[in-house]
Amino acid sequence: MANPVKETKAQKSERLKRAMNPWDGLAEIRRFARDGFDSIPPEWIGTYFRWWGVYTQGDGAGVVAGRDGQGRALPFFMLRIRIPNGLLRSDQLRTIASLTSRYARGIADLTVRQNIQLHWISIEALPEVLDELWRVGLNTTGSCGDVTRNITGCPVAGVDADEICDASPLALETDRMLAGNADFYNLPRKFKTSITGCRVWCPYPEINDIGLTAIERAVQGKREIGFSLRVGGGLSTDPYLGARLNAFVRWNQVLPVIKGVAELFRDSDSLREHRERARLKFLFLRHGWTPHDFQKELERRIGFQLDPAVAEQPPDDVYRDHIGIHPQKQPGLCYVGATVLRGRISPEQMHTAADLADRFANGELRTTNMQNLLIVNVPRLQADDLAKELGAIGLPVTGSPFWRGAVACSGTEFCKLAITETKTFSRWLVEELEERLPGFEQHLKLHVTGCPNSCGQHWIADIGIEGKKLKVNGQMEDAYYFCLGGALGLNQAIARPVGFRCLAIEVPEAIERLLRRYLADGRPDENLRRFFARHSDAELRNFLAGEFVESVPRDLPEGRVPSAVEG
Repeated sequence: MANPVKETKAQKSERLKRAMNPWDGLAEIRRFARDGFDSIPPEWIGTYFRWWGVYTQGDGAGVVAGRDGQGRALPFFMLRIRIPNGLLRSDQLRTIASLTSRYARGIADLTVRQNIQLHWISIEALPEVLDELWRVGLNTTGSCGDVTRNITGCPVAGVDADEICDASPLALETDRMLAGNADFYNLPRKFKTSITGCRVWCPYPEINDIGLTAIERAVQGKREIGFSLRVGGGLSTDPYLGARLNAFVRWNQVLPVIKGVAELFRDSDSLREHRERARLKFLFLRHGWTPHDFQKELERRIGFQLDPAVAEQPPDDVYRDHIGIHPQKQPGLCYVGATVLRGRISPEQMHTAADLADRFANGELRTTNMQNLLIVNVPRLQADDLAKELGAIGLPVTGSPFWRGAVACSGTEFCKLAITETKTFSRWLVEELEERLPGFEQHLKLHVTGCPNSCGQHWIADIGIEGKKLKVNGQMEDAYYFCLGGALGLNQAIARPVGFRCLAIEVPEAIERLLRRYLADGRPDENLRRFFARHSDAELRNFLAGEFVESVPRDLPEGRVPSAVEG
């Protein structure tokens, strides 16, 4: 008797999605809460919960304690709260803080998509957590799963003194159009959208499936604001920077264009054949599409032609984090950006930040995609006092480039796909570098990701390190592989894997050697990106090691496709 053909991951996923729209299953979630964790069927644990922003969390050991590239799961959940454009009110932040204290063992993380993640949520508590979030206008719908993820935008939209326009209304309209919409519950995989009116492109449009950046043109002597359009951006194990289309998207065309791209993605059956290649970028990487092909199909779907693109000015190599005290376009007001090291924030910090936003401003806060927190509409004369109070609770407004530039994914602490622990490691790494290199002033993006899937976005960092394991005296120890020179904007580039890895405990010394070589040999006005660009992989590898070393491969695992634990 012939053996039955085994169902592939993609086939299983597609079958489950055809069988049910998970957003219709709220009554089932409430029943699971009454009956307990053991009552939850596998299709909910592995698939349907994600549409509600709910994801099983790991046991702290990641893939090394599991099999097939995935670690063991605990009977608790990660819960991701959707915060469109990073816009947050003080009462909402207090609610999140309270939920974190009561149900999440005090652990919350700001993500690289302006969300806030809670951990250790039990099934019994899940309905109450959802209900409390809904009562303050927050939700978790579509924060995970094969859907449109949180719509990101400039966190200082509407207050930035140098912005081209306030695009946050478009981000909110897009969120209302897509989140929870049954027409878009069954996409091939996740779908990320960024809309910004700022000049520094702070929500990273280059790495989104749709990236819209404000641009100006003159029509019959009149100024008109529209948007450049990029499509297909994404990182993971196959990084691809979005392709710019030959299009000027008018303000009133933004929603139809986004809807059209989402429909094009939804209807691309070729992207449903392999979970590992189910992102929009693979139309370009695997299926032979060109930007021209894409635009032609998009215009066919939306029923109108887009005007030709106009020249744009991508931002130079700058931070896009909005940290510090900055004047707003509103006279006498400023915004204050605080650094949240590796994104980890406590209930006490959230409560106090909410109180400070009420005391010093009008209760408006913003989350950023560099895992930081801002308070806006602060009277200029009170900004320094606010900064001091934020610093007193461990959210400094100023800090070293290491503190300011550090980004970290969830790591093995909670992610079943991770290889290394990242959050505690990142804090230790920053403290070590501050001690080793006092006074270092160069802007530095230092991204730590616990596996090759790049939830920590190491591909766009100056120094991006990717989690590995090395055997030492018969024991598997955390290690990191180095990728250097990533950048977005004017000199965009994917970070180069330079063939060097070392144990986690050796990472600070390796980075110190690299940065001391930059300080000694860097040319006048040469930033890190240019320094890395003019050196070969072998030279950079030797700078890191302090001696000649042979190149080592990245050793990519053939594991499960990530379900975006981060952001």
